[in-house]
Amino acid sequence: MNLTRRSKTPRRVGTSIFLSAIVSSLLLAAVPAQAGLILPDSPDRPGYWGRRPAEGSVSQTDPPSFTWPDTQYVWELQCARDAGFDDVVYSAAGIELNVHCPPKAFGPGRYFWRYRGTRAGDRPSIWTKPYAFNIADDAVQMPMPKRRELLSRIPDSHPRLFLRPENLPKLRRLAQGKMQRQYENLVKQCDKILAEPPPTAEPPKYPPDMARKSEGWRKMWWGNRTYTIKALNSAATLAFTRLLGDQDKYGREAKRILLECAKWDPKGSTGYRYNDEAGMPYNYYFARTYTFVNDLLTEQEKEICRKVMKVRGDEMYDHLCPRHLQRPYSSHSNRAWHFLGEVGIAFLDEVEGADDWVWFATNVFFNTYPVWSDDDGGWHEGVSYWSSYIGRFTWWADVMREAMGIDAYDKPYFSKIGYYAMYLMPPGKVGGGFGDLTARRTAKSNRQLMTVLAAQAQNPHWQWYVDQLGGPDSAGGYIGFLRGQLPKVEAKPPTDLPSSRLFGGTGQAYLNSGLTDASESVQVVLKASPFGTQSHGYEANNSFLLWAYGKRLLIRSGYRDIYGSAHHQNWMWSTRSTNCITINGQDQLKHTVRAQGRIVAFETTPDVDVVIGDASDSYGPEVELFKRAILFVKPDLVIVYDRLKAREPSTFEYWLHAVNEFDLDNPRHVKVTNGEAACTITFLKPRGLTFEQTNEYDPNPRSRVSLREWHVTARTEEKRKQMEFLVLYRPHRAGESFASGGVFHKTPGGYFLKTGAADRKLTALLPTDDNATMEAAGLRTTGAIKLKLESPGQPAQILEIREDRM
Repeated sequence: MNLTRRSKTPRRVGTSIFLSAIVSSLLLAAVPAQAGLILPDSPDRPGYWGRRPAEGSVSQTDPPSFTWPDTQYVWELQCARDAGFDDVVYSAAGIELNVHCPPKAFGPGRYFWRYRGTRAGDRPSIWTKPYAFNIADDAVQMPMPKRRELLSRIPDSHPRLFLRPENLPKLRRLAQGKMQRQYENLVKQCDKILAEPPPTAEPPKYPPDMARKSEGWRKMWWGNRTYTIKALNSAATLAFTRLLGDQDKYGREAKRILLECAKWDPKGSTGYRYNDEAGMPYNYYFARTYTFVNDLLTEQEKEICRKVMKVRGDEMYDHLCPRHLQRPYSSHSNRAWHFLGEVGIAFLDEVEGADDWVWFATNVFFNTYPVWSDDDGGWHEGVSYWSSYIGRFTWWADVMREAMGIDAYDKPYFSKIGYYAMYLMPPGKVGGGFGDLTARRTAKSNRQLMTVLAAQAQNPHWQWYVDQLGGPDSAGGYIGFLRGQLPKVEAKPPTDLPSSRLFGGTGQAYLNSGLTDASESVQVVLKASPFGTQSHGYEANNSFLLWAYGKRLLIRSGYRDIYGSAHHQNWMWSTRSTNCITINGQDQLKHTVRAQGRIVAFETTPDVDVVIGDASDSYGPEVELFKRAILFVKPDLVIVYDRLKAREPSTFEYWLHAVNEFDLDNPRHVKVTNGEAACTITFLKPRGLTFEQTNEYDPNPRSRVSLREWHVTARTEEKRKQMEFLVLYRPHRAGESFASGGVFHKTPGGYFLKTGAADRKLTALLPTDDNATMEAAGLRTTGAIKLKLESPGQPAQILEIREDRM
């Protein structure tokens, strides 16, 4: 079977487009026939990708990717050097998605862009207003091939995923030569599969009376995923290994498993919409097996596979396109799109619509990826989801490079991605910061992914990090074999890097006293995220975490028994579960992009770090202001200064959480210990707090989870509209003495603080108002935190922290 590969347009774009077309037709009916429709110039809506490049932005890629709100027209786009569009440098028409990445670079400089849309039989809309943007001088050139050219790069014959037919002879030589050991490991793996073949009976659907997210449901939901992976990844492994040598028995078994799994109902228990955790791996492992074993299949057997993947591929495409190009902030969809791309490549010219699947996936990569970060790196959903999702994305990067000649690692994000793991989880670290499933993660968990990233980016700092975690770790299996050809990287310790770093796009600052060994250092993490509390990055803005000497001291609490359970939603998504502040017992907005935060100031030096987070827009209209400043005098003094304003007189609750019980014998000097690490916590402001402590959650997780952690609430007694908290944290090794004491008092315009840290003296002016002027101890400031750090034998350091100084 051979279909025309070069089809020009998508076959369909989903039900949402049909509804949009109705709305658009009604709008057009209200416009005089001689006038073009005026497209709305409304601000970007929460949860939507929006109009990009944004007004005044700087693109680090050349050309930039263009996106706009989609009302389902056929689009025309122009880009010019002037706002009047007399000097047009690029134009494109007939664009059917709401995204476009040009096939040529523009060059650095200032540009303007605009767009308009047309529906069949109607006049074009009025051009939008021009939007200005700049392309950086050092922007990476990443033009996107045109559709016809892109599809023409994919091999006509098989295999097509991870390797090309013409590369097989080289891989076979490697298998008998310098990669013989890796090949022999594959052979052992295959022999084990032959000795104990995976079951291939179709897994069951949920019983009609089974409650969604019950314990029985959870086991079946995840169990069907692991069952599917065992069957079809075993087939892919057998099929790939057969390509490297004369192992026909592997090919025969791979073919048998493939055809047995092809009998499963494509919309049954492993259907993408029924259970995507089973449906996604079914689809990509099936596609890999198909392309690896293709030459052993009869035409009739190929047609069986094509019919299965037609149904499954359409189901994914209908769900993802164009929705994911407009609203890409769905967690699972951020891996589904490139799995669909794999299926499209494997079945290109063989299944109707496969070309659309490839074109869609490539457009996602160029125009709306990555979703959970900006170019600076980081990952809003947390390091566990970063590792999982980027790890799977590297498969697509391998596929794109081989099949289409596109290097994913040219994207600016991938030039900085590894610093996220390095700064959040220095070697020896336990606990992965904010995000789902991170609490007990270790730095070594990053080893395999960082091995790939270090090699692809040729980054010596990341290679040093890999070496500290035990050295390079291949993915194993056929992916590991293929990556065995990655170039070596010379390691370099991060002694030339600052020990702290801001990831502004995700609104997280990682303040470290050192990067080389977590067991010898102290770390503070602050979150104030423009992504809000949505998805798996649900922790409250302006919450913080504290580690010392390899131990978790102040934590984000709870245990995910299952996503969306009562405990997960009502405790872990609640501000109460974090080291943060509630107002009148009110949480920040839960699990939503509307809970906006951002880092408004960041300064790092070898001796002191300062970061300020703004969570004023995280609570709702009842709260007018919440700014949290953290001053970290490395390594043994952390000052947390909070300013809050409510519309009505309110109580304020200050929450802290730890692995072990807090010592509240002296409420003004709270103590917490975890193994060899300890921290003394001094509440300077306000006075008269009421302290409570419990090791129960509200609500507790399911009975199978025995974990309990400790929670302290410090509550104000007097109701006030405005409140400041000033709290000193002194991390130290348990049993060792530490600096304490100091001078603190209210002065006109704010607070004066003078305290010690080891043999150093810190003086700080802490304004209570952005316009307040303070003057004390030879320091003067208006609206900005100002501090002086005096160290023996060194000139005094004076820092004034202005907001939006990033």
